[in-house]
Amino acid sequence: MPIRMTGMVSGLDTDSIVKELVSAYSTKKEKYEKEQTKLGWKQEIWKSLNKEVNSFYKSVGNLRFDSGYNTKKTTSSDSTKATVSASGNATVGTQKLHVLSTAQSGYLTGGKITASDSSAKVTSSTKLSELGFTEDETALKFIAKDKDGKDISTDIKLSKDSTISDAVKALRDVGLNASFDENNGRIFLSSSATGASTDFSLKSDGSDASKNLLNTLALNTDASEVTEASKRATKIDGSDAAIVLNGVVYTSSSNNFSINGLSISVNAVTDSVDLSKAKTNGSLDADKISDMLANTPLNDSEAISITTSTDTQGIYDKIKDFITGYNNIINKMTKLYNADSAGNYEPLTDDEKSEMSDSEIEKWETKIKDSLLRRDSTLSTVMSAMTTAMSGGATVNGKTYFLSNFGISTLGYMNAAENEQNAYHIDGDEDDENTSGNTDKLMTALNSDPDTVMDFMKQMATNLYNAIDKQMTRTTLRSKYSIYNDKEMTTQYKNYTTTIKEWETKISDKEDYYYKKFSSMEIALSKLNSQTSSLSGLFGSN
Repeated sequence: MPIRMTGMVSGLDTDSIVKELVSAYSTKKEKYEKEQTKLGWKQEIWKSLNKEVNSFYKSVGNLRFDSGYNTKKTTSSDSTKATVSASGNATVGTQKLHVLSTAQSGYLTGGKITASDSSAKVTSSTKLSELGFTEDETALKFIAKDKDGKDISTDIKLSKDSTISDAVKALRDVGLNASFDENNGRIFLSSSATGASTDFSLKSDGSDASKNLLNTLALNTDASEVTEASKRATKIDGSDAAIVLNGVVYTSSSNNFSINGLSISVNAVTDSVDLSKAKTNGSLDADKISDMLANTPLNDSEAISITTSTDTQGIYDKIKDFITGYNNIINKMTKLYNADSAGNYEPLTDDEKSEMSDSEIEKWETKIKDSLLRRDSTLSTVMSAMTTAMSGGATVNGKTYFLSNFGISTLGYMNAAENEQNAYHIDGDEDDENTSGNTDKLMTALNSDPDTVMDFMKQMATNLYNAIDKQMTRTTLRSKYSIYNDKEMTTQYKNYTTTIKEWETKISDKEDYYYKKFSSMEIALSKLNSQTSSLSGLFGSN
């Protein structure tokens, strides 16, 4: 860049003159900057709208299927013993449930651990040697079951130098839930899951050292070996759950059952039944229980009643949510499409912003932003696709229905609020001041024939889903799941950046050109002044 001499000799405001001379170029650059700014704002509006449409698109997709309506509800006559929920394929009616046993984890509550010094408090950091254990590395046997129900044994190795904390960690390492309660001086153990198959036991390996270790940790449950009750461990075996639903026996290692659309969680038994002889490899056997009950039937007076029915309110709420979601989207689109023209409003330059307050700037820019999708052809296409899908009919059992048949319709252009002409309203909806006083046709239809309503709504949801999906078709101009030409707009934005840089170069080159000319003029004037001064000096000396 050449030296830019200002009017030091001539007294001219060179900067202002040059600025004026390149103003045509600056105006061109400014034009592209404003266009790029508006394009950036437009992209932001589209991105926000596209996000909302995508979310709605996914929710509509779920309503194409029975599962989207959660069409069944169920109740338990005794929720303290069993709670039940129903999916859409659950059988309508009342069923009888007997709970014969609940699943539980295996629990072992250790006896009280005491130190050799009876006055010393046993803590997690207490060494086994302080408890009277004097052996080097010694093993306990952890007995669990494999997938076939066979016992497997794992060694738990400890020594006199091990601490209570080490012992707890070793027990955790074999898969147990283990903790030491310093206040009570006991180790507490439980299996990691419920069920007979997850039960466990702790035994010595038969050696005196191993027996001594088991007793030192107060984990021995054998009353013949530990005569002092306070130092004897107590074991509760892990067990399976067993229920009888409509005369059929089901067993589980957990308290949760999933049967024909019902999700049953049992909490307490309903019938006192001895199941000790109904086991195979320690686990409850459904066939053995069935054989046992064949000889000793259960008393249905003890049973829990499970009643399943169609959840008409749940279906209504799903349809209402669907209509609300559609209205939110279509109203926003309508408002954007019908927006007032911004007229001569253009993005502000830095100089213009400097003369305005923040609120004035925001108001000015909002005016422009609100108008950017006015009469937008892409927006019009999307709106048309959605409104057409909603206004169309669907055939159920040979009869064609429309939303209006179920009390769902628009208010008409004369009655609807501004930019809400395409919105739908549900007759009798207490949350809608426009139609709350009308007869509730939708709930009436749901109560009388819910299957017809659901079949119709599934088709409507499918039609709308497909209409939106078509607008999101991948093209060279837009990405998949995009309702606008995002790729094209990104390219346009980049092109503006390139064009603006080109004009910045042109302006810089022109400025250099003019400053060079003015610099030459300043140099020439400086020489002229110098010569004039010299001549004046000569004439003045005479």
